[in-house]
Amino acid sequence: MKYNLAFRYKIYPNKEQELLINKTFGCVRFIYNTILYTANKIYEETGKNKIITPASLKSENQFLKEVDSLALSNAQLNVRRSFMNFFQKRAKFPRFKSKKNNVKSYTTNCVNNSIRIEENKYLVLPKLKRIKLKYHREIPKNYRIKSVTLTNSNGNYYVSILTEFEKEIQKIPSSDKVIGLDFSMPELFVSSENQRADYPRYFRMLEEELKKLQKSLSRKVKFSKNWYKQRSKISKLHEYIKNCRRDFLHKLSKKLSEVYNAVVVEDLNMKGMSQALNFGKSIGDNGWGMFLRMVEYKLMFLGKQFLKIDKWFPSSKTCSRCGNVKEELKLSERSYKCECCGIEIDRDYNAALNIRNVGKEIMGY
Repeated sequence: MKYNLAFRYKIYPNKEQELLINKTFGCVRFIYNTILYTANKIYEETGKNKIITPASLKSENQFLKEVDSLALSNAQLNVRRSFMNFFQKRAKFPRFKSKKNNVKSYTTNCVNNSIRIEENKYLVLPKLKRIKLKYHREIPKNYRIKSVTLTNSNGNYYVSILTEFEKEIQKIPSSDKVIGLDFSMPELFVSSENQRADYPRYFRMLEEELKKLQKSLSRKVKFSKNWYKQRSKISKLHEYIKNCRRDFLHKLSKKLSEVYNAVVVEDLNMKGMSQALNFGKSIGDNGWGMFLRMVEYKLMFLGKQFLKIDKWFPSSKTCSRCGNVKEELKLSERSYKCECCGIEIDRDYNAALNIRNVGKEIMGY
């Protein structure tokens, strides 16, 4: 079976390469905005969904010939995808791209080995040739490079290399090492073995510093040079928080996938929960959805199981010892007391035990 996996690295282009990269960003943005404007105009006049090609714009705009043509083609595909999502009511109407964004990117495809790693320290890309690369994680030789997305985030350049590989995954019996995870706002999760993730909550740690930067931004003249400088500082702080969160979740998910043969969680609606309970910042800071995606694909590659149970299952209201279900349990009650068997247990730990038990029943253990 074929699978896809992306590898992310930091690159260090020289001045000439940096100039060409920034020129490609501009051309991709120009293509995207021009095609979007034309498609919108055609739709308003005729009601038809028609997307023009980048080739039709090159005769009048010679500068487009200086950059990677596949990057321009991918910009056209992005417009097409955005329109399809809009017409199928999966997204809002696509917006035009601005050159003032702190994060810029473009995607190019590998054709006839045009993208490759050389000497474990250089990345070869179309038009750019060899770029110095921090090759901290080796790509296996049987992995085929499909495409590369090059990103400039606050002055730092990164590449995400998408690979394709074939692997026959052997299923591992999961009856002996099954763990249930119950989502916990302050700790990320509580496990059926009474483990706490102890997530550092990076956004909350740096929220005061972020407020000061945003307050300073509000006092500056909008779109002035100082306004853009201040906005860049805010963007760098957000990027730092994001990187800290991602690093923590990657390490935690790797540890879980190595120790356990199956992980069981509830299929929660995090967006609805954040809106209903006004926990938007805390839920966003935890990155629960990102964490579950990491756990899922790492377990899959090891032949292990990842299971989501029904979100309507009363995991918090059910007694993990006798199975009695309470009619009402307030959110403020942090311990579970059973009227039938008399057990008194931490609410989240009790829920994690129930999640694990239900998962075992579904898997037939």
